[in-house]
Amino acid sequence: MLPFNIIAQSGTTTIEADSTDAVESPVASRHSLFTGLGYGSNMIWLGSTISQNQPFGYGALTYGFNNELYVTLSAVHLSQTDPFLAFYTGSINYNHVFNNWFDISSGLYRYEVVPSLSDTLFGSFTYADFTMGFDWKLIYTKVSVGGLMSYDNQLYIQIRNSRYFQTPDIFKGKANISFDPYVNLLMGTYTQAETTTGAPIVIFPPYRKWRTDSQSTTTTYTHHFGIIDVDLGLPVALNTDRMSVEAEAGYVFPVFKGSEYPRPEGFIFLLSAYFRIF
Repeated sequence: MLPFNIIAQSGTTTIEADSTDAVESPVASRHSLFTGLGYGSNMIWLGSTISQNQPFGYGALTYGFNNELYVTLSAVHLSQTDPFLAFYTGSINYNHVFNNWFDISSGLYRYEVVPSLSDTLFGSFTYADFTMGFDWKLIYTKVSVGGLMSYDNQLYIQIRNSRYFQTPDIFKGKANISFDPYVNLLMGTYTQAETTTGAPIVIFPPYRKWRTDSQSTTTTYTHHFGIIDVDLGLPVALNTDRMSVEAEAGYVFPVFKGSEYPRPEGFIFLLSAYFRIF
């Protein structure tokens, strides 16, 4: 969804292609700077639509050190929301490749919403995760364990299976087209609120400040851990040494549905462009 998500993926993205060159060249700089722009039909994260089912656009700036440590700052605009910039994100991400079949990554992410929109969108929160990647040749598997640190602490586990491949070089060897179809399973902690009328409400933070919204009509809260949703997608990217333009079509299958706290479901579309400044 944002540029820091292209780090520690299988295959050759703009960052990874440049990192390979940096390792092979003894005079290559250990510093890099990227900028990114993107548009999406819906921003879905940890089982919630944090854009409130609105299309969004973003701009981002990423600094990389030694092709392993990355710091990213982003600003997000929602199509039907005022002010123009609805929230900001910041991340620190580290990744390391041990060999041709195992790699790890870890990250710390902060989502900071504009105060006037905290009741409409979500309360600001911090998220941290640790990921292990396994390359089985035919399939690349990422197992990620993360935690949401906000008004409620939540545990999440994601298992993502993908198959990266790319075309032979085109444009006189200066570019290629890559494909990375995937299936992602999201498991996590969700809260079930029992209302005074007996109707259960299933809640997935960080979707709004649900305690203030529902406390007047609820009597008990119970926490559960289980499958939240399954999503699949097909990212297709045009890659050069300094640029990557990617389009992704996906579909989200939620396990829980409810009119009180609507879940994201159906097709989504993302379009992103990443440029290496140096």
